[in-house]
Amino acid sequence: MKEITENIKKFRELKNYTRENIADKLEMSLSGYSKLERGDVEFTITKLYKIAEILEVDISQIFNFDASKIFNVKDYGVANVDIQSQTNNYTDTYKDKYIQLLEAEVERLKKMGGK
Repeated sequence: MKEITENIKKFRELKNYTRENIADKLEMSLSGYSKLERGDVEFTITKLYKIAEILEVDISQIFNFDASKIFNVKDYGVANVDIQSQTNNYTDTYKDKYIQLLEAEVERLKKMGGK
């Protein structure tokens, strides 16, 4: 989960959004969003999809983001951007992470239904 929250932060920063921008778009407090981004609290699959929508990225990019594949800095400090390879990165790892998140969401919903 920590990897996902770190990737959300990286995308937010790449898009030049503040935590406050994202919190406003999610209709939640800055404190609440900050806790999500730090991984202090778990978030729902619905919230994750909403964050991806706000950041204008596919959810698979959040699961598999690798900054080294986006920015390869050479001797002169020039960044080569390779977004296409990043967006086509549908791996078994992504599927496994997605299944884990869905299973956690099912368990959370079951607990809510039992109250």
